[in-house]
Amino acid sequence: MSVAALTIFMIMVAYLTGSISSAVLICRLRGLPDPRTEGSGNPGATNVLRIGGISSAALVLLCDMLKGAVPAYVAYRFGLDAVALGLIAVAACIGHIFPIFFGFKGGKGVATAFGAMAPIGNDLGLSLLGTWFVVVVISRYSSLAAMVTALAAPIYTHFYDDRFTVPVAMLSALIIARHKDNIHRLLARTEPKVTDRKSKS
Repeated sequence: MSVAALTIFMIMVAYLTGSISSAVLICRLRGLPDPRTEGSGNPGATNVLRIGGISSAALVLLCDMLKGAVPAYVAYRFGLDAVALGLIAVAACIGHIFPIFFGFKGGKGVATAFGAMAPIGNDLGLSLLGTWFVVVVISRYSSLAAMVTALAAPIYTHFYDDRFTVPVAMLSALIIARHKDNIHRLLARTEPKVTDRKSKS
């Protein structure tokens, strides 16, 4: 198989993998409300935390990160270049955001994007996690923490392994674009905090 054909194949696999909505499936298995219609309406770990607690949210977070990490790591092992890896990672995130299996209504793609970045190295993973944690503890806004971390990610990557600066920047741009509604709510001071339980956006 040629490099181009392998890249296209992995992009398709990444999109389909990303389209598996961890939040919806885990909520169904645990008898919880549909995260697309409850809380903030976003099928992601933060909203599952609001409606189902820490253990359910942790499962969603892990699964969403694996959706980004596994295709990116497999593509890396196949020897694909940084641009191809970036496209594959973006495809996984687009699958999460617009899942073909769930009516094209998905989440923000944050955990999936960070999962795709994690195989770059432990230093990057810890820096991303630390940045998100500090911002969310100070602000209590998961969306703000995600955006600040996304903005910092290409900078961290440039210092840790500059081969992947471009694909990480692609993921970061996607995350910021996906949070445009959150930006409006933050400015209007109507954005729900992580400590809000079952709050409507």
